[in-house]
Amino acid sequence: MSQVVVVTGGAGDIGQAISTRFLRDGHRVALLDRDEAALERAKKALGAPDGLMSVGADVTDMASVRKAVAVTEERLGPVDVLVNNAGGVVSPTLARTDEAAWLSDLELNLNGAWRCVRAVQDGMIARRRGIILNISSVNGSGIYGYPAYSAAKAGLMQLTRFLAVEFGRHGIRANAIAPGTVKTQAWKARVAENPEIFERLKRWYPLGDVCVPEDIAGVAAFLIGPDARMITGVVLPVDGGLSSGSITMAQEFCGDAFTSGD
Repeated sequence: MSQVVVVTGGAGDIGQAISTRFLRDGHRVALLDRDEAALERAKKALGAPDGLMSVGADVTDMASVRKAVAVTEERLGPVDVLVNNAGGVVSPTLARTDEAAWLSDLELNLNGAWRCVRAVQDGMIARRRGIILNISSVNGSGIYGYPAYSAAKAGLMQLTRFLAVEFGRHGIRANAIAPGTVKTQAWKARVAENPEIFERLKRWYPLGDVCVPEDIAGVAAFLIGPDARMITGVVLPVDGGLSSGSITMAQEFCGDAFTSGD
């Protein structure tokens, strides 16, 4: 069944991958992003097919979000699926996080998602159906740097559970995806500085690899589909096993037993 989907952070690599998959599956997609130039580039990269539109929107501004949703519903119809994908980081450590940086990460990564939910929830409740998919992070349940971002992602996980429990009686499902490292343009500067960064990171992952945006898109497609009709309130790690543990750490404890693979 074709659905109207709003994807925030639509100009980013994960947003584009999710949109590409949803369009392929026959859905109609509205890309939202505050970087309108990047948004137009993303739309062109996707081939500007029928069923795709782009809307400039800043999730840190309620009026901007409401306007974007209104434009989407005018052109595509009522919103069936909201994907809260917009996100970003400022300071990597507590020592380097000032008040402005802390609040900035909370506004973008947590409060922005709430604003988008608030803009679509009444319509979903009235129609007694809807799907909310939050793109969280393993940072929400572990210590991997970026404290304000991590606190916001932890809050997003809890928001997901509240949405599932409170809105379930209205036929609305809410789930979250918690990616580990994903190869995106956000890593461009670090890769330029250290071309081996991904190879160094891979050794911490039980599967020996890190995600690409399409990995997240595939799980998103499942979670908005009919096979997931009884799944709600779930935070699903898509992290190559990182949140389960690290063989690198196990090797330090157990030595040759892990090194030899026995």
